[in-house]
Amino acid sequence: DWSSDVCSSDLCQRLNAEGTSVALDYLGENVTSLDEARGSLENYLRTMDRIAESGLNADVSIKITQFGVDLSMDACLENVRALAARAKSIGSRVEIDMESTQYTDRTLEIAAKMAKEFGCVRCVIQAYLHRSEADIAFTNEHGIPVRLCKGAYNEPPSVAIPAKPDVDTNYSHLMMILFDKGNFPAIATHDEKLIAEALRYVKEQGIGRDQFEFQMLYGIRRDLQKMLIEQGYRLRLYVP
Repeated sequence: DWSSDVCSSDLCQRLNAEGTSVALDYLGENVTSLDEARGSLENYLRTMDRIAESGLNADVSIKITQFGVDLSMDACLENVRALAARAKSIGSRVEIDMESTQYTDRTLEIAAKMAKEFGCVRCVIQAYLHRSEADIAFTNEHGIPVRLCKGAYNEPPSVAIPAKPDVDTNYSHLMMILFDKGNFPAIATHDEKLIAEALRYVKEQGIGRDQFEFQMLYGIRRDLQKMLIEQGYRLRLYVP
């Protein structure tokens, strides 16, 4: 039982005690049946129960291909809706990961519906996509919090920015838009330069430390994680 293994261990409690929030991710994409999709939902519902029982400062991170979008958009919506309802009932959140670009429009559609119905979702936007500034305009318009990451899928240059320095420049640009117009953005990066830019900008603009958070992967760049916590910034660790 994945939810039992993760949440009943002292890992999440220890991370919370260190001052970090947690995003729990059950690995697995592109289920091949609606029964598998339902199984993914059940895993996450049990995890929500564990979060509530243990009083954890934690949420969950999902992929719509885990919830059956390849098989049925309606079934996927119902599965995500059930999880979002549970998250709202315990004061948690569902973070909706972004997958390859064949899923971008559907991911945004689901995120918008869940934001309207429940308000307790956050959607990932990938900075390496040419379309991402327009997508952030969409999420801002609908009040959807964004987790900004660089992006990791293999996409053609017609879709994604090919050069890493240009991706970093776009990340910085999108980050400023989220700080100015977004709703509790999550700055998801281990890039020291981008973190420094974020810290400089929020200080210049007088943006409160309770108005955004940083996100990193569990176990990576503990030095940066410790620095941010010691300076009083919010940090959420992504725990697969």
